[in-house]
Amino acid sequence: MQKILIFGALALTLTACAPKVKETALMQDGLITKQSEHSVDVTIDRLEAVVTKKGLTVFARINHQENAAKLGMEMPASTLLIFGSPKIGAPLMNISPTIGIDLPVKALSYLGADGNVYLSYNDPNYLKLRHGLSGEQPALTKMSGAVGKLTAYAVSE
Repeated sequence: MQKILIFGALALTLTACAPKVKETALMQDGLITKQSEHSVDVTIDRLEAVVTKKGLTVFARINHQENAAKLGMEMPASTLLIFGSPKIGAPLMNISPTIGIDLPVKALSYLGADGNVYLSYNDPNYLKLRHGLSGEQPALTKMSGAVGKLTAYAVSE
């Protein structure tokens, strides 16, 4: 029960502090989803451009739709961008090696069943709970703000 209350308070705090993107960003189980004003490709292009401009490393770009097509399968547009900064991630992995399953940051742009395009990513602040990190984790707080701003840019007009 205490974890639920803490998570609820965290979600309310993050929602109150988050930049307004299409009025709301949905957060569920540490996953933040924002509706995009652009196509899947343009959303990821914009995210990749701003990530690169800010000096972060793009580790991979994976087009799930293309990969499915190679197998003769159809699926809606869906592209994953993996990016981050080893300067921030490596120290966190020294504290909790399991956080490496969630780092570097992954952002998924996809065409939803409702015809809208979305961009989803793990909230870095949620990773503190998920990986049992105690005390202040300024790196996660900084990462959360940065990823929030980067994704807000990617989905906005």
